[in-house]
Amino acid sequence: MTRGSIQLPSHGRAHNLSLVLQTLHSSGPMSRADLSRTLGLTRVTVSGLVAELLERSHVIELGHSENIRPGKPAIMVDLNRHGLQIVGLDLAENSVLKAAVMDLDGNILHRVESLVGEEKGEEVTALVLDLATRAVDLATAPLLGIGVGTPGIVDADGMVLTAPNLHWQDVALRELIQEHTRLPTLVSNDADAAVLGEFTFGGRSDDMILVKIGRGVGSGLMVDGRRTRGVHFAAGEIGHVVVGTDGGAKCKCGKFGCLETWLSVPFVERGLAAAAASPDPEAAAKDVLRTAGERLAVALAPIVGALDLAEVVLSGPAHILEDTLLTSVKETLAQRMLPYRPPLIEIRLAKEPQDVVLRGTAVMVLWNQLGVA
Repeated sequence: MTRGSIQLPSHGRAHNLSLVLQTLHSSGPMSRADLSRTLGLTRVTVSGLVAELLERSHVIELGHSENIRPGKPAIMVDLNRHGLQIVGLDLAENSVLKAAVMDLDGNILHRVESLVGEEKGEEVTALVLDLATRAVDLATAPLLGIGVGTPGIVDADGMVLTAPNLHWQDVALRELIQEHTRLPTLVSNDADAAVLGEFTFGGRSDDMILVKIGRGVGSGLMVDGRRTRGVHFAAGEIGHVVVGTDGGAKCKCGKFGCLETWLSVPFVERGLAAAAASPDPEAAAKDVLRTAGERLAVALAPIVGALDLAEVVLSGPAHILEDTLLTSVKETLAQRMLPYRPPLIEIRLAKEPQDVVLRGTAVMVLWNQLGVA
């Protein structure tokens, strides 16, 4: 609801329903009396809200509380964590499209994948629609909806405006998947989904940037606890920022020296393969990773400095990010920013990088369908 807009009674009720679900999601099972005290609402109001949520199957009753109190034992209620499910799609990995069925806590119940070779454009779209169908067929409970994390710039309507690595331009991905599956669908940039997953399930920091490294390079930003999208829906789109003035390889976008040409998985893998054939493979491999870390830090330093962020989180293949590259990022950032003791920013790897996008898509659906953030 925007400031100055007309506030209808239904708006207030929807807000209160969301508050009940949000409280149960974060705190676990509670009695109606405990919900009343926590939310500052009357017991009559809370009982009415819980009754509506029970009818919708969004919450369930678990039985009597084990706490011994005077009077009639309280009945505990909780979010229907295992009776409702979500499908998530991660389209950002280097050579595979991933999907999963998850419960409302982001736990992955079933997985399905599609390998990607030289497919591009409409061929990739067909693979995505098939993957969505296969994932939906694996669900064992009613589905709240589908969340998708994709490379590229995605507008508020789920239109992929551009995704050079998939050869997509103005692809109405949300509409295509929703019509194909008949399920509510949300589409976001994969790094934006990843930062939601890390923020919710990985040890939240209200001010952080998550850099997602896969087929391309992107980042998601949380500032003051809110995901930042930007006026053109491209906040965090650092993969096609040219880092340095010394040229570099040609990027798929047509420019030379984009961050992706130093850091994306395909480029790093090619560099490591060339290093393996050199006279000193170990030193050459470290040089490839060190350079990639330096270029990333060059791109990150002005962002971290301008926004005064608390964390930089890297998400991607462990064999690329661990040790040499991570150390290179830390050292180069320290050289390019004001010195503090102790350092005011933490640089770390994502908690569960292989699933951070998928779990982020679950957060997207939870917020859209239940108001749980």
